[in-house]
Amino acid sequence: MRRSLPSLNALRAFEAAARLGSFKAAAGELGVTHGAIGQQVRLLEDWLRAPLFERHNRRVVLTPAARAYLAEVGPAFDRLAAATARYGQADSAVLRINAPATFALRWLVPRLASFRERHPDVKVRLETSNQSLEALPEDYDVVIRGGPDTFYGYAMRPFLTDRRLPVCSPGLLDRLPLRTPGDLGAHTLLHTLSLPRLWDDWLAEAGVPGLATVAALSLDHFYLTLQAALDGIGVAMGPVALIEGDLARERLVAPFTGPSLPARSYCTYVRNDGVSNLSITHFLSWIEEEGSQLLQRC
Repeated sequence: MRRSLPSLNALRAFEAAARLGSFKAAAGELGVTHGAIGQQVRLLEDWLRAPLFERHNRRVVLTPAARAYLAEVGPAFDRLAAATARYGQADSAVLRINAPATFALRWLVPRLASFRERHPDVKVRLETSNQSLEALPEDYDVVIRGGPDTFYGYAMRPFLTDRRLPVCSPGLLDRLPLRTPGDLGAHTLLHTLSLPRLWDDWLAEAGVPGLATVAALSLDHFYLTLQAALDGIGVAMGPVALIEGDLARERLVAPFTGPSLPARSYCTYVRNDGVSNLSITHFLSWIEEEGSQLLQRC
């Protein structure tokens, strides 16, 4: 039978806060923020459909039911820790990575073969998400997000810079030439819902603010926007670092040399207690090398 269990992160937050009697102390032990502990505890309370703590100014007190729950959860974590210490070495070379979907699809996955060739003993488990570090449902060895940002308990290292400019398929450009930014008025502009101002900002930089176009298409994921550009549906604001291969093979073309919009750098975020892990160190060195090589080519 499938076990019905709450989030492991929520259980860890509850157990630490209950054992230490403080959300702040639990945050320090787990290397997250006070707010992250509160969020995870609320998730567990929602899952259980019952309160776990009584809040009294700066301290929290377990409800009677929660004390009984802790008496079961605490020893369970002790047994998990003991089992991991005995048997965890067999899986110690599994590198758990979380990255945004578009970045993973268009930049990371095509390069992973070179990492595996260099470190064949390291098994990679890659998952995609756009959630903030504090909202991730489990711990990862390396989280890739935009930045640079600061998260308590994490070491941040930038490895890839990016910029954005209009791109389209060569076939579309043959049908509807783009000689000046004003020519975009005859095209369909491709938008991504999570980045609604990209085109407005670029058109303003290009000297044609508020340009009216014949059509617009909005998509909810950036990789869909890029695919629509590849399929000749319209013109997208392309992140150069993620479409370098398409530009080199002329699957996409950049009709204008400028302007380009700066984009957030890509950064790795690693928990402070993992920075000395050899598999993580190998991965960080490799991804920073890949990022610097791309920067030199661009």
